[in-house]
Amino acid sequence: MRTVALACSALVLTACASTPEPGPGGGGGQETNQNDCAVIAAVAKEHYQFGPNNVPPPLWLFSEAGDWSPRCDWSRYGVSFPRTFDPDAPRAQGERVQWVQFRKPVYDGAGATIEAGILHGPLAGMGVECRVVSGIAGWTLADQCRNTWIS
Repeated sequence: MRTVALACSALVLTACASTPEPGPGGGGGQETNQNDCAVIAAVAKEHYQFGPNNVPPPLWLFSEAGDWSPRCDWSRYGVSFPRTFDPDAPRAQGERVQWVQFRKPVYDGAGATIEAGILHGPLAGMGVECRVVSGIAGWTLADQCRNTWIS
């Protein structure tokens, strides 16, 4: 019996040692992608209050290097972005440009910080920096977002 118990303990320890636990930023790949999606959804729902009665403008996921494009199943997070924004698309003269932009979250041991912004028209927009934490309820805003720019 003791031998069986030791063998089971060794098996459990081996499984734990060989399966890395992703941190707040995930273990890369799909884990990071899903954390990024959940962080964006938390800001979309809690700060911007997007939902069925407040449809968001086109979504623009932005990174300086252009190397970040998470694939998100928004319905999983209770939010919907029916359109996306392409900054390089040609615009018709007088076309109203609108978007909500999220930059890649930056993770640390206590949660994540994300920059976001919204543009309603040529001189009507605002940027924010939000602190998001992970807990029992998933990713949620830690506090009010702080304004970073206003046009």
